[in-house]
Amino acid sequence: MGSDEPIVLAAVTGAHGVAGEVRLKLLGEGIDALRQHASFNDGSLTLKKLRSDNKGGAIARFAEVQGRTAAEKLRGTVLSVPREDLPALAEDEYYHADLIGLPVITDTGKPLGTLTEVHNFGATDIIEVTFDPPPAKGQKTLMVPMTKQAVIEWDATRLVISGDFADE
Repeated sequence: MGSDEPIVLAAVTGAHGVAGEVRLKLLGEGIDALRQHASFNDGSLTLKKLRSDNKGGAIARFAEVQGRTAAEKLRGTVLSVPREDLPALAEDEYYHADLIGLPVITDTGKPLGTLTEVHNFGATDIIEVTFDPPPAKGQKTLMVPMTKQAVIEWDATRLVISGDFADE
């Protein structure tokens, strides 16, 4: 499973202070996963310093970024590393990037739509499925917990959820 696409570990949300530090939104395994890497985005950003912001995010300093103006220009930039630089996945693990874009069907074979987002509000990942075709009325998306009861199986081509979670 997987592709050659780089895996995104964080995103820059803005500048921090005047020296060129940036605020990061952490994706995936958090600050410890980020610390495993010295550079990001094909070597264009070299990590000099990294600390928690004590709010679930991080503050980072990159060698290439001098001053607040340069840091502001990075807002919206994602920090990625090559897939081969990451540890091998255990059987029930996945990268969010591998799930996003997968067609979603129920265990009865009914097509639902496309997996468009993976959220985590604390307990477990929640996948968001955008219905295709979108319904004329009502919700356009479905949120499903990434649990064995809800998500029966997935591979590189599709994700199968229990009809119980799709109101079948």
